[in-house]
Amino acid sequence: MRDHQSMVFGTLMRMTGSREHLDDLAQEVFLRLYRSLPSFRGESLLSTYLYRITVNVAQNEWKRRRRDTKSLISISDEMSGWEDRLEHPSRNAAEQIEEREFQQDVEEQLRKLSQVERAVIVLYHQEERTYEQISLALGLPIGTVRTHLHRGRKKMREALQATQERRPVCAKNG
Repeated sequence: MRDHQSMVFGTLMRMTGSREHLDDLAQEVFLRLYRSLPSFRGESLLSTYLYRITVNVAQNEWKRRRRDTKSLISISDEMSGWEDRLEHPSRNAAEQIEEREFQQDVEEQLRKLSQVERAVIVLYHQEERTYEQISLALGLPIGTVRTHLHRGRKKMREALQATQERRPVCAKNG
């Protein structure tokens, strides 16, 4: 059960890109699993069944987030301290900003993909699942999984290249 628990939390974290509501989402996954166990026929592994539930909960969270509009913290906001807005520097500031911007670009482009492309990319690249495992978890033929993975990668690569080309190059101190 411990492995399933860490799988659920890890998958939800990677698919939603946030720790926000993570406990609630995981609880929803296990509640759905508990409710659906009487109808579980054992035609697939329990872990595959659990992945499918986890992906569905993550997709519902994406939909909820699209409806919610969040305000961003402003650097000029006097209500919160600088420590709330800036990480402690372990590398120089320019490298941190560049890495953070790239991560934000990846997350943004991931959100722009279709739900199935996003799920396939997260399960394959971040969860390191095989085509077969993804196929079973999402209920898709393996060829379709490969197609969504290929299309999703291509869309992300092109969008990230375009974003990087538009971004001004920071002068590095040396």
